[in-house]
Amino acid sequence: MSTSRPNILWTVSEDCPPRFGCYGDPLAITPHLDALAERGTLFTHAYSPAPVCAPSRFALLTGVAAESHGPALHQRATPHLPGWMTTYPELLRGLGYYCTNNAKTDYNSDADPQAVWDESSRTAHWRNRPDGAPFLAVFNYDPTHESAVFRREEFTVDPAAVRLPAYLPDTPGIRGDFAHYYRHIAGMDAFVGRLLAELAEDGELDNTVVIHTSDHGGVNPRSKRWCYDEGLHVPLIVAAPERHAHRFPAPGTRVDAAVSTLRIPPTLVELAGGAVPAHMRGESLARASFDTDGGLAFSMRGRMDERPDLIRTVRDARYRYIRNYHPHRPYGTHQAFGWLAAGYRSWETEHLAGRLGPVQDAFWHEKPGVELYDCLADPDQVHNLAGDPAHAATEKRLADALRAHILAVHDNGFLPEGSPAEGHDASRAADAYPLARILDLAEAVGLRDPARIPDFRTALTDPDPTVRHWGAVGLLALGAGTLTAEAVAALRTAAKYDPDPQVRIPCAEALAKHTGDPAGPALLAALVDPAHPLTVRLDALNALTALGPEAAAPHRDVVAGTADEPHEYLGNAARYLLLRIDGTYTPQSRVFDIEGMIARAAAAGHPLAT
Repeated sequence: MSTSRPNILWTVSEDCPPRFGCYGDPLAITPHLDALAERGTLFTHAYSPAPVCAPSRFALLTGVAAESHGPALHQRATPHLPGWMTTYPELLRGLGYYCTNNAKTDYNSDADPQAVWDESSRTAHWRNRPDGAPFLAVFNYDPTHESAVFRREEFTVDPAAVRLPAYLPDTPGIRGDFAHYYRHIAGMDAFVGRLLAELAEDGELDNTVVIHTSDHGGVNPRSKRWCYDEGLHVPLIVAAPERHAHRFPAPGTRVDAAVSTLRIPPTLVELAGGAVPAHMRGESLARASFDTDGGLAFSMRGRMDERPDLIRTVRDARYRYIRNYHPHRPYGTHQAFGWLAAGYRSWETEHLAGRLGPVQDAFWHEKPGVELYDCLADPDQVHNLAGDPAHAATEKRLADALRAHILAVHDNGFLPEGSPAEGHDASRAADAYPLARILDLAEAVGLRDPARIPDFRTALTDPDPTVRHWGAVGLLALGAGTLTAEAVAALRTAAKYDPDPQVRIPCAEALAKHTGDPAGPALLAALVDPAHPLTVRLDALNALTALGPEAAAPHRDVVAGTADEPHEYLGNAARYLLLRIDGTYTPQSRVFDIEGMIARAAAAGHPLAT
């Protein structure tokens, strides 16, 4: 057994917010994690790189922000990992560590788990290592996954005792989702306890650094998939044995600085005695102190299943700043998998019945371009301070930090998905992706200012297709009755003749939105045809959906044909739109093919939670 380099046990609870006793939750039953925090370091403000599993797990595997290497920022994408983007288990194996993963992967790339790990399976364990080898053992706990709230078991917490956030109505479905989830948090804590007991049985507890976190935040409405604290705030506890305790703050310390879990991969490499590669941009967490005032955690959202959206955010110890680059899209766009939960169905039911106040109804409407929240005074993040002169300095500081980060990581999210310029190396090729110029346009979209119409119209004739795309989005996002005749003419020409379908899509939608021209929906319906790439078809279908069922109704046959296709995201998007066209949609409508998902999971040997 090596004493100079520690073993590492890393437990990851899926989709799990820090509703633990050690984080101040009085309803939680988490004795093992509470004890771990007492002998380790608890990070009160830890945040995931993305509010959903696949892009977040890409970042955790590579130490690279998913938005640096499109399309890894989008849910269920498979970009090629360049040879230089070495993953942390490969680095640790090169240092002599036995590395195991039990068992979820979901790396949103073509990374081969069987090549990356010594063993990746449901039986992978440090106990299978060669004699004397130090180990890194990752254990993922599936039952805390979002799908846990799709079915009901006996409550371990009284639903009446749950505190609901201000943005949610008080309904039995929503209370039930919150209360039911505590059962799975308790089960996860017991799971961690069993692993710690096995470490003790093997005599390895005094030479093992234990890390516990989640891949992203919680599972309740306006959490997973959304860039608020509920979707991004994760538990992070690091407990080092006495011989390695000097690498971290004193046992029992609570670190209030904002940190990203993107910092875990370089931490692992450093603990193992390796040199952190340049592509891992985060700083190691193996340090004795943290800068509370200067700490920042950046996160993002791209396409979530069938629904594209573009959101970027930064959090410090007190404030969250958010940029919405698609402010013309509502927050609460129907997402088939999420709507399997009673909470979303209940919330939408209350919205359609007109029983919500302004705070609770905001989710069902278009977004502001900028959001700023004082999370100390407003933990539910419902009072937007953007534009408030009293908070102007904070807003500018965080806006500048976010823009600098986007440029530093060469954020691929402003490229339409499927662009040939996507990818870490491709997007950095000369003249492939003029990000600074594109970002100027994308930031202007959120202002929704008619004074910018000339800039957007000029962008429609730019040689770069991504610049043209954002010119079109800028015109699309403007309010009704604001477009000039010249802008409408430019949209009509580009919608019909632009060589790039990802320019034609927002142009066609804008043309229909602002003029009612039926040519817009017709152009979109043509782009849903199977002759086009999947990403084009999905974006066109989303644009057609945004125009509403009356505009889409003449193209019902196209939508119905797509609804019968086997691709999950296309099928979900088309089935929802078909229900809207036919006037039969209710929040209880079953859009997601849950039976098919269970069958596919069973065939692959995985439970529903995966």
